[in-house]
Amino acid sequence: MKVIIVGSGKTLFFLCRNFTARGYKVVIINRDKDECVQLSRQLSAMVVCGDGSDTGILKQAGAMGADAILAITPNDQDNLVVCQLASLTFGVPRAIALANDPDNTEIFEKLGVSAFSTTHIVGSLIEQRASLEQILNLLPVGEGRVNVTEIVLEADSPVAGKLLKDIDLPENALIAVVIRDNQPMVPRGGNDLQSGDRVVLITLPENHGPVLKALTGERK
Repeated sequence: MKVIIVGSGKTLFFLCRNFTARGYKVVIINRDKDECVQLSRQLSAMVVCGDGSDTGILKQAGAMGADAILAITPNDQDNLVVCQLASLTFGVPRAIALANDPDNTEIFEKLGVSAFSTTHIVGSLIEQRASLEQILNLLPVGEGRVNVTEIVLEADSPVAGKLLKDIDLPENALIAVVIRDNQPMVPRGGNDLQSGDRVVLITLPENHGPVLKALTGERK
């Protein structure tokens, strides 16, 4: 798999190191000549010095044969242009842009560019982990548009002892897996929930809080 990363700084460095460790072929596009020299010495990746929103630089980086491009510069407009050029001009099948301003995420999506906001993702992690001790894991997927959460049901949970078919969850919420006595099962309506169960939920960001409240009760 060939991935092009446009950006700079520590985020780019660690992303590149992670991708190369997985066996991906990585090409970095960076405007800073000194940083390009440093990156080429530290990473086993091809480094192209230039503007990632320039079609000539993208061509030099091999965008025509890339599987994905990730634009993570500090400038949202640049990230958008990079992804649009890569997708429309070079046919890169997967173009993902960082929205430094979380309000731009929706705009990018409307313009046909997959976007993610670290502010949204980290904020959701902090909020949920700080407010509910029962949460074991919270994993945003699909560029942050879906949450997969594992919680532990306590004795005072309003759903403990109830059948799934009798539990009224908000729309777009699913109890995907129940782990009881270390044995996982995919539950159906006739299965019940018990105190001590580990429950894996699939929710959307907008209904994540209400779903947790329905399963755990009022927040402390």
